[in-house]
Amino acid sequence: MAIQERPVSLAGHILPTSATMVGVCVTAIGIVRLMHAGTVGFYVDKLLAIDSILFVACSVISFASVRLTARANQLETVAESLFLIGLFLLGIAAIFMVFQTQ
Repeated sequence: MAIQERPVSLAGHILPTSATMVGVCVTAIGIVRLMHAGTVGFYVDKLLAIDSILFVACSVISFASVRLTARANQLETVAESLFLIGLFLLGIAAIFMVFQTQ
């Protein structure tokens, strides 16, 4: 009897990547704190904290998508949207960090 493997869906890729992005956000928060960036650093710090919460939510939803096959497509779409929003916010934070150091 052959074991059939379920194809890896998009949620299978979002789950480990979003968990890694939480670590990236936490590392960036530490870098911003070391820079003593002033007012901009205060806002970048908060933006990165919100961003890390988004990535945690994305991880949880993508995990639920893998486990709950009945609603997998809906949950996968939500996880994908949150992941893209998180990437966008991370890019904004990176731009602010770059221009603050000049």
